[in-house]
Amino acid sequence: MNTNTDFSAIEKKSQRNERIRKIITYVLLTFWAVIVLFPFYWMILTSVKSYSAYNSEYVPQLYTLSPTMQNYFDAFTAVPLTRYFLNTLIFTVVTTLLMMVVTVLAAFAFARLKFPGKDILFTLFLSLMMIPNELVIITNFVTITNAGMRNSYIGLILPSVTSVFYIYLLKENFEQIPEELYKAAKVDGTSDFKYLWKVMIPICQPTMVTIAILKVIECWNSYVWPRLITDDQAYFLVSNGIQEIRENGFGRENIPAMMAAVVVISVPLIVLFLIFHKKIMAGVSRGGTKG
Repeated sequence: MNTNTDFSAIEKKSQRNERIRKIITYVLLTFWAVIVLFPFYWMILTSVKSYSAYNSEYVPQLYTLSPTMQNYFDAFTAVPLTRYFLNTLIFTVVTTLLMMVVTVLAAFAFARLKFPGKDILFTLFLSLMMIPNELVIITNFVTITNAGMRNSYIGLILPSVTSVFYIYLLKENFEQIPEELYKAAKVDGTSDFKYLWKVMIPICQPTMVTIAILKVIECWNSYVWPRLITDDQAYFLVSNGIQEIRENGFGRENIPAMMAAVVVISVPLIVLFLIFHKKIMAGVSRGGTKG
């Protein structure tokens, strides 16, 4: 009798401790979520404040009683933001497609093909990740300028069609596929390209989707390289448009209009992430698993 009572008491205590642990976990997660989401809330809040209301706030207000959509209208009329959207879309889509082709072929070559010096070449290839990005930008700028490709889509796109990290990530995924499948396919007379297309790409689809989405985000948020390589408004991206709004779009620093432009520019990326977030998580977790 006492044994049953003691066991029941231990079980109740364990359940109580578990509830306390869950409560603490949810409180901490909620607190962290508020910290992470607050900048987005502040961005949207600022975008619906009038210019006069924003500048009259000596102490920033966490709400507004008179929201306005005028800032969104101003953002599209002060600068050709629609044109910048189109430029960014072209730059993002073309760069991502070319990068995926280069990444898939390079990862397949390093993962499955056998050629002299492959390991040394891959080691040297990985060593490129140690080079500071600033040095790469300077080299690319000089090369593109000397080739006469400034203020062109080719000049914008060409330096971004490869990524050492993405090739490494996809190579690791390709190597998780049993090599016996490749040998069996070769015995059946299957070409390397057909094996890649029919077997490896479908199996590694989550990782490839992850790489594509990360590249889209990278291109959409690109600022330094487009800023350096283009001074022609016909080739400006949305990142240039935001800076233009801040600098001279209104003859003054109109932060609410700039925030409105940032909200509009952020919407496609947020929607993209919400649609593919499960595949992104699956791809990242697969990439971190070996064997």
